[in-house]
Amino acid sequence: MIDDKDQKILDILMASAREPASSISEKIGISVPTVIDRIKKLQDSGIIKGFTTIIDSKKIGLDVSAIITIISESSLKYNLFIESAKQEKDIDKCFTTTGNGSHVLLVNTKNTESLEKLLRNIQQWPGVSRTETQIILTSYKN
Repeated sequence: MIDDKDQKILDILMASAREPASSISEKIGISVPTVIDRIKKLQDSGIIKGFTTIIDSKKIGLDVSAIITIISESSLKYNLFIESAKQEKDIDKCFTTTGNGSHVLLVNTKNTESLEKLLRNIQQWPGVSRTETQIILTSYKN
């Protein structure tokens, strides 16, 4: 279980994963070694899974972001689908969902031509009946 100090550390790290322990220490009023120990315990317990870099896809030439809903034939090919999604470089996230589809993919790709190619590829994966795609125009929150 986490306490108020742990929650404050998590809030700071969620806003800026590169926040130095000395800065966290000043913000919440505990020593730097205590901050480091608490972060280590949060990592060891699995609460903090890792630290990541958020990249502006457009600035590295990936101009099209989309959400692809997968409508599956059945769950018999579930594991094959997941492995296929893990292997595809343009898929950033893969979620198992409820609702109309079985999975939702978040993708970033170079252009509409490469998105079309990706869709053709996904539609051939085992168990995929069809896809529904929404192109993301603007993102306001990461």
